[in-house]
Amino acid sequence: MTDFESIYSQYFRDVYSFVLLLSRNEKVAEEITQETFFKALKNIDKFKGNCKLNVWLCQIAKNTYFTYLDKQKRFDTDEIPEASENRIEEMIINKEETFRLHKVLHRLEEPYKEVFTLRVFGELSLKQISELFEKTESWARVTFYRAKRKIQDLLKEE
Repeated sequence: MTDFESIYSQYFRDVYSFVLLLSRNEKVAEEITQETFFKALKNIDKFKGNCKLNVWLCQIAKNTYFTYLDKQKRFDTDEIPEASENRIEEMIINKEETFRLHKVLHRLEEPYKEVFTLRVFGELSLKQISELFEKTESWARVTFYRAKRKIQDLLKEE
């Protein structure tokens, strides 16, 4: 148990900050962070070491947060305007469109889903994203661009 306690104390602030960026709500960030570490404790044996531990924890946090959003059912998806070429960032402002974007984002494959989420919702720079994935900044830029294109295509299909 002392190993997990050290993981908790080492990464709590990172996970909490990440969730706070996503949720912009301290109480929600605290709840999601606690649930993240609970899930991590239950599933620590499934951590394969393919990525850094903080990336794994943030992925759990991200998925937990999106599950939380789904459960809130605060969004009404009846009236959704058409998505144009450069409107993805603008869609975040409108909650209805945000939910529509989350539904499309949920269908997106990795690493596009995570890069887009970190960039738009997590407000991380391309440099920070490249460091998380241990790739070049150019890779992060191209992946983010491709994610936006894929999302735009999926939005047009709806």
